[in-house]
Amino acid sequence: MNYAFPPAPVVTLDAMSSNPFPVRRIFCVGRNYPDHAREMGADPERDEPFFFMKPAGAILHNNSVLPYPPATSNLQPEVELVVALHKGGKNIPADKVDYDYVFGYAVGLDMTRRDLQQAAREKGRPWDMAKGFDHSAPCSAITPEFYAGNISRGKIELKVNGEIRQSGDVGDMILKIPQMVHTLSNLVELFPGDLIFTGTPAGVAPVVKGDVIEATVAGLEPLIITIG
Repeated sequence: MNYAFPPAPVVTLDAMSSNPFPVRRIFCVGRNYPDHAREMGADPERDEPFFFMKPAGAILHNNSVLPYPPATSNLQPEVELVVALHKGGKNIPADKVDYDYVFGYAVGLDMTRRDLQQAAREKGRPWDMAKGFDHSAPCSAITPEFYAGNISRGKIELKVNGEIRQSGDVGDMILKIPQMVHTLSNLVELFPGDLIFTGTPAGVAPVVKGDVIEATVAGLEPLIITIG
């Protein structure tokens, strides 16, 4: 087929002992850790987690330099467990998720222009330019579920220049992985290649040019990014 111009290349992530994983869409879960919900001014007992999106082109590979983005003076990284799906559908039963739908897991960063997010929130506007900017979704290679097992708990941590900023446990998530896939599949049809960034613990704070970010989830390849 002829196009008006060459189509964009497929966005992929490396995957252990597998061919590259083609990324279709990126879904994110907001306020999915009680302590982070509180530091953002929400009440986790009253305010449920919610979903938003980043474009697939926001992926940045491991050991890359992330150019400091324009239009912000408050860039904040959020460490997240990433779930990669190799099967999709609608109304997916929660008890079928872990072994039938999950291809594997990775470590991601939900990079956020916090000043733009706060301004948008105050005006009741969407967060797109605060969350979905270029290079805003750094992600490690995917560890297939066959190797990682069913991740339901384990330390999640973020260091900046070797100092711990965020530390928690995946088991602290409000929406667990089966529940979040089930809930999301009742909102949209899911497809192979979809990624879900599952939320972040408390401790978010700004980074500046030259900072080295190390994001880890127990049992997965660490994610290391330098702010350029």
